[in-house]
Amino acid sequence: MAVITLLTDFGTADSYVAEMKGVLLTYAPKATLVDITHHVPPGDVRAAQYILSRTWMFFPEGTIYVAVVDAGVGTDRRVLGATRFGRYFLAPDNGLLSFLSLNAKFISIPVLPEAAPTFHGRDVFAPAAAVLSNGGSFESLGTAITDPHYAPLPIPKIDGAAVVGEVLHVDRFGTLISNISPNALKPGASIGVAGRDVGPLRRTFADVVPGALVAFTGSGGTVEVAVRDGSAARLLGVGVGAEVRA
Repeated sequence: MAVITLLTDFGTADSYVAEMKGVLLTYAPKATLVDITHHVPPGDVRAAQYILSRTWMFFPEGTIYVAVVDAGVGTDRRVLGATRFGRYFLAPDNGLLSFLSLNAKFISIPVLPEAAPTFHGRDVFAPAAAVLSNGGSFESLGTAITDPHYAPLPIPKIDGAAVVGEVLHVDRFGTLISNISPNALKPGASIGVAGRDVGPLRRTFADVVPGALVAFTGSGGTVEVAVRDGSAARLLGVGVGAEVRA
């Protein structure tokens, strides 16, 4: 019984997610459907890449990941399939799958003429996922390619004695999630965000008083900055792309 995960920027106010699930349940009725999120900011491929890159490994081998953040839908951008680590990924060719690296096997999936030009999630991605869920071969879905659009997430740089990264994601609590690994920091290093000193890494939120900034190693394995019982994004007035220095 296959697991199919869904990640989109469709939101849940409209019928789009339900239509995709309707197709999946029609053609792959035994599949287990899991929503990763449908609240990626509209068209934000980088956010989609970040979210999928930190969630895929928690699902079992054989999982099929459908990720549709696709401002170029209906254009000549390709529909991609990819396989790596015993799992399958379906997404538009806009950099969303760059976290897989070019070591993955990629295919280009044809778009049939009857597909709605503004809704490939329902008419292309969902049917392809159903084929895989029912045991169809990955190779049967399309033609092998070696040149997917590659736009990996930024990595930190070294500036003298400092490590300089940036905020990759802001979660719903206003926590600023950076791309800096704690292993790259010197013992006792102080974290700064957009010129504001946050102090050294702590273990958890309760290590500071309510309303104070706190830096810690987040559950995704990188340095995060939060406000205990508040929002670091709101307090500091920054978001994705803000400099993080240690």
